[in-house]
Amino acid sequence: MKFEQTDVDGLFLTELTTFGDERGFFARAFCDQLFAENGIEFSVRQINLSGNTSQGTLRGLHYQTAPKPDPKVVRCIRGAVWDVVVDLRKESPTYLKWYGAALTADNRKALVIPGGCAHGFLTLEDDSELLYLMGEEFVPDLAGGQRWNDPAFAIEWPFEPKIIADRDANYPDYVVS
Repeated sequence: MKFEQTDVDGLFLTELTTFGDERGFFARAFCDQLFAENGIEFSVRQINLSGNTSQGTLRGLHYQTAPKPDPKVVRCIRGAVWDVVVDLRKESPTYLKWYGAALTADNRKALVIPGGCAHGFLTLEDDSELLYLMGEEFVPDLAGGQRWNDPAFAIEWPFEPKIIADRDANYPDYVVS
């Protein structure tokens, strides 16, 4: 597994190292030791799936607040998405910076997202599915969100969403402090 530090502090894009033969391939998708060797503390507390029927579906930007921020590893296992992370950690040197990447079933890349960052995605294909390894359990009272097109972030999405939940479409503007 290869780890690439992105422009957002603590956010990594991973690429699988595959071993192939006439049967297909094998790859390690998660390894505590490799994460630790790259300075990433992460243990899986929950595993989630997100199934999305239609191209143009937007989910996010979601996060979980202290005392249980939710680090995660996100991988597209069917279809393709434009995946976005926004650094909301006020103490971070990359506070308010965003990063986007195409995660596809074909490229098998994943994002390792630190707690305190908001996450969302836009489906690029019908029938796209994401697998989330969560570093914290979901706590409804700590769940939060920011609007996908908030001017404070100026995220460059590939196109306007066609499907978005009312909750995600109507988050208030982020207050920069």
